[in-house]
Amino acid sequence: MSSPTPTSARPHVVIIGSGFGGLFAAQRLAKADVDVTLIAKTTHHLFQPMLYQVATGIVAEGEIAPATRVVLRKQKNATVLMGDVFGIDLAGKKVTSRLLERITVTPFDKLILAAGADQSYFGNDHFAEYAPGMKTIDHALELRGRILGAFEQAELSDDPEERARLLTFVVVGAGPTGVELAGQIAEMSDKTLKGAFRNIDPTEARVILLDAAPAVLPPFGPKLGQKAAARLEKLGVEIQLNAMVVDLDYDGLVVKEKDGSTRRIESQCKVWSAGVQASPLGKQLSEQSGVELDRAGRVKVGPDLTIPGNPDVFVVGDMMAVDGVPGVAQGAIQGGRYAADAIKAELKGQTPDQRKPFSYYDKGSMATISRFSAVMQVPIPGTKKKFETEGYFAWLGWLALHLVYLVGFRNRLNTLVNWFFAFSTRGRTQLAVTEQQVYARTAIGQLSELERKTIAEVEADSAGADDPTGSGPDGAGAKGAASKDAPAG
Repeated sequence: MSSPTPTSARPHVVIIGSGFGGLFAAQRLAKADVDVTLIAKTTHHLFQPMLYQVATGIVAEGEIAPATRVVLRKQKNATVLMGDVFGIDLAGKKVTSRLLERITVTPFDKLILAAGADQSYFGNDHFAEYAPGMKTIDHALELRGRILGAFEQAELSDDPEERARLLTFVVVGAGPTGVELAGQIAEMSDKTLKGAFRNIDPTEARVILLDAAPAVLPPFGPKLGQKAAARLEKLGVEIQLNAMVVDLDYDGLVVKEKDGSTRRIESQCKVWSAGVQASPLGKQLSEQSGVELDRAGRVKVGPDLTIPGNPDVFVVGDMMAVDGVPGVAQGAIQGGRYAADAIKAELKGQTPDQRKPFSYYDKGSMATISRFSAVMQVPIPGTKKKFETEGYFAWLGWLALHLVYLVGFRNRLNTLVNWFFAFSTRGRTQLAVTEQQVYARTAIGQLSELERKTIAEVEADSAGADDPTGSGPDGAGAKGAASKDAPAG
């Protein structure tokens, strides 16, 4: 076990997470008289809004996921540690992380928790095996392999029913990610892959977008939602609303209609973009401080984004629950910068009770549907009204905004070049896939499960040897408990 401690006597700020909230908070502290340690379970800063473009072959993963160390290498007061934080001790002011078998304990004076959120399957976590989410690079690469792999399998099949199943793509969730992904799968099938196969016609692929909600893009309002739905339908996407997924397996899914009836959709390639669940670290904060969590596990922070009785602990990004602040990149960026500014103000003598409440500035919302088509909603300053538009100019606005927030000039340039060729021609440069990308996540999960079960069995056998009767607290009872607590395979 290691315990890195800054050599200086300056306040030590620990940031958990390298997403928008974590990275922007670290950069905001660049000139502050503090030592910053950023701990993340990945080596990169992920520009999550463009994951769907990795999944559909438009851009490379490196262009939206620069190495965090490289981004912060010129920031002399910043240290980057790789590790999955699994323990937070508020009283002892330390966090514990794990990298493989190495355990690291990091003390802090100030803590900014920006660990983000993962996909929520609403209690049906086994769905993840058959329908990956869209939250990580691994998800995007796996999905790209599944999409292109379905076409390859269909090319080899002589069974019409099997071909139909392989060429049916289902996107669960009609929010921005689901809409963007469904539109791009339809475009890839209709344009990029057209004429590339000899035994199948990719343009006949069936793309289904379904949601339990009654509308497409609910946060954008009915007008833009209807515009987006009309554009998707023009691309050939089937929109099925008021349809709740109640079961999922390798070959398809079962949907429950509003009237209670159920039906099955045969589909091998499915993706889940419905719902999020905040990092489980929020539960630890709740247990130690009494702070409330919402249904998604997000922390109901105070006006200064801290938790009760802990003015040195900030929660930002997808982990925070603040009225009027959506779970988008801007909310995380502004929250991270606010926390950093509060820390800098305290260095100048401001006390926690003098902090101004966090105020979110809504810069609007955007979602792309296809090439040359997007929807945009921007608040009009000084009024409660919003400017809404859709089509080509909204699409240009989406491109410009996302280029601005991409990290690194080279990434912006490469992305611009890829966009030019993808949107002006039928070509996409990132269509290479491997079998490992598709199956690695499942295989690693099965290996980890096997390892956990083996450890539990060894511990139970050892306990049984200490109590030959098998009836004591370390005997059969312990073995039964170990089996009960082991995650389901």
